[in-house]
Amino acid sequence: MSKIIAMVNQKGGVGKTTSAINLAACLSVAEKRTLLLDLDPQGNASVGLGLNNENYKNKNLYHALIGECPIKEVVYSTELPFLQVCPADNNLIGAEIELVSELARESKLKSALATIRDGFDFIIIDCPPSLGLLTVNALNASDSFIVPMQTEYFAMEGFAQLLNTVRLIRNSINPSLEMEGILLTMFDSRANLHKQVAHEIQTHFADKVFSTVVPRNVKLSECPSFGKPIILYDIESKGSEAYLSLAKELIIRQRTAPQANAETNYLS
Repeated sequence: MSKIIAMVNQKGGVGKTTSAINLAACLSVAEKRTLLLDLDPQGNASVGLGLNNENYKNKNLYHALIGECPIKEVVYSTELPFLQVCPADNNLIGAEIELVSELARESKLKSALATIRDGFDFIIIDCPPSLGLLTVNALNASDSFIVPMQTEYFAMEGFAQLLNTVRLIRNSINPSLEMEGILLTMFDSRANLHKQVAHEIQTHFADKVFSTVVPRNVKLSECPSFGKPIILYDIESKGSEAYLSLAKELIIRQRTAPQANAETNYLS
């Protein structure tokens, strides 16, 4: 059974798109049929996988959301045989405005994905850094969500607002939405502040924090400019090790399918 996971944090610069790209890539090298859905109008996830905007500017996720074409027509191949991508560009900004007057506007993405989800094991959605209509669509379409969180002083800033949005969605349109986990990113083991913040988050949220911690890594910063996920750019880097570990955690969770979900404490 396929699983749809939203990578979401309205706070920018926390490694959200980097995590979406590299988690999707690492799931694919485990031969999991994976779709990366770029729901961010910046389109960085599309570029980060080496897609050329000229090849999809007339047919991308924007066109599928507004009903100009079925979503299966905006699924593009990548260098990795088990990884495909639904690209986006800044037209998605317009989609958010155009959908406001539509009926069931918060369910457009869910309806579109229902036609293709059985063809994938995992669908990873890179959400925009906001809690607008596009993010609501993503959370409504998803089975669970991952919150990438930088190990900095303001790490928790906005997290309560995100959880409040999730509660509203659970209470109204997607009661089965779960928090998959919190992913600590940009961790510098030499910095006492990073260690302190990581410890506080791990203590407070317990088993809802992934065991994998993504380090601050030069190779991770470089690979998007080459249009490659970290496993194709430098598979021996610390960043590659981290996202391979995260993919393994996720696959194990999917296999064991635990019945008890600790996120109930935070979302109820």
